[in-house]
Amino acid sequence: MNFRVTQRDIYAISLTNMNSTLSGLQQSNIQAASQKRINQPEDDPAGQALALQLRSSISQLGQYQKNITTATGWLNLADSTTSQVSTVLTGLKELAEQASTGTMTDQNRQQISYQARQEFEQLISLANTTYENQSIFSGQKTDSPAYAQSLWLTANDSSLSNVSFSISGATSYTGLVQFTDPASSGGGSSLTMGAGLNFRYSLDGGQNWTKGVAVSGAAGYATLNLGSGLAVSIADGATVKSDPNTGSRSDYNSTAGTSLWVRPTAQYLGDDHDSVDVDPLTAQTYASGTKARAGGTFSSNVMVRIDAAASGAGSIVRYSYSLDNGSTWVHSNTSATTTGTTATLSLPGGILTLSNAGKLAVAAGDEYVVRPRTANINVAISPTETITVNGVGKDIFGGIYKQPGSNAASAITSMGSNANIFEVAGKFIGYLETNNQTGIAQCVAAFSDAQQQVLTYATNVGGRENRLTTASTVLTNLSQGQTQQLSNDEDVDLSSLLSKLAQQQIAYQAVLKSSSMIMQLSLVSYI
Repeated sequence: MNFRVTQRDIYAISLTNMNSTLSGLQQSNIQAASQKRINQPEDDPAGQALALQLRSSISQLGQYQKNITTATGWLNLADSTTSQVSTVLTGLKELAEQASTGTMTDQNRQQISYQARQEFEQLISLANTTYENQSIFSGQKTDSPAYAQSLWLTANDSSLSNVSFSISGATSYTGLVQFTDPASSGGGSSLTMGAGLNFRYSLDGGQNWTKGVAVSGAAGYATLNLGSGLAVSIADGATVKSDPNTGSRSDYNSTAGTSLWVRPTAQYLGDDHDSVDVDPLTAQTYASGTKARAGGTFSSNVMVRIDAAASGAGSIVRYSYSLDNGSTWVHSNTSATTTGTTATLSLPGGILTLSNAGKLAVAAGDEYVVRPRTANINVAISPTETITVNGVGKDIFGGIYKQPGSNAASAITSMGSNANIFEVAGKFIGYLETNNQTGIAQCVAAFSDAQQQVLTYATNVGGRENRLTTASTVLTNLSQGQTQQLSNDEDVDLSSLLSKLAQQQIAYQAVLKSSSMIMQLSLVSYI
């Protein structure tokens, strides 16, 4: 069968052939310019989806690598700082060994005390080290120093170990306090702390003494005014012993009487992760006297809601709890039978105890938030791994610390009294400035324990640094592998592309040539 081919058909077919070959040539030209096989989704939908997934993964790996770089900066600085602290402690120990010998005079020990105070201030400076203006040893309170210099009290009388006291004012030299009994100049008589108690104090290491009389201070306390605005308040009723009031500078080395040293220390101002707080929601009203406390190892906040009223002995508290700030709740929980004054509620990670000294009563709708204290700054270094980059200064350097909600600070003893760096250094200065050879000798071994505490933390930091090195190597290998996979998926084979371009160019030129020749043919040419 014959078909009639019009001139219009010839033009259409020629144009289609030219556009088709030109389109292929243009596509190859785009690939040559971008060096990519996939330049838009329609080029390879499945390949484009894989490329997007790989790019997202590579970007995430890059962020982890940046986190590792940041964490490395924090930990390297912590490592360097603890090394310097260890060096300072070595120097202080050498000074203690030197000052504890019997050949040293009080003037010699006073001279050593000047250097010891400088080293003490250096320790505070090191504990307040910052990385990019963020304190590395203050828990999550990175915008403020971890420590501030303060004053504390040392007594040679163990009966005062658990007696409450406070110090106000300031002194640049250790204050020494002894108690006197006008009725018994031989010393050793038992005296009761309170207004009217006789004492004497010295602010120059015992060179000169000033007599004083305790006065009533805050409710339940007697205040010893030591001049120049310095005052020590001690709980009424504490028992002390009188000292032989001879005026001799060596008297206070004896345990015949109670001696107090008002000497330097450092107070920790950062966060801790030692305990769990319970906050009643302020919108609720509770029975008068009801208290709540929690214990355990909670990893995050837990909200607790009382579902039904309960009161008195033998009742059972029904409650619900939420681990996601109230979005979802776990219902139908019951406490053990109450004692009448106490109910214990079991929660994931610990317990919540509600108590009332009179009669425990809870109402439906009462809510509490169990809130663990947090101090660590954790940085993600892989999809499944985080690392702590900061430190909690009180657990490293010690000092004194005022617990949240507490009325007064206390010396940190969780690490052992001899491992409390600032307390050991403060006592050492106090003993140096008052020529107490016995106390100085005790500090020699204490400095060894304190140094071991720092070295233990340095080992912990070193372990975290090793983890970062390993994680960085793993991320680098993963990133390289995924980058290669991405290249295989979307990059063009340049040698094949150049060959294809040459073929397409020849084909396009052939189409143009043949189309031109066909267009020139006409019956008119044969008439």
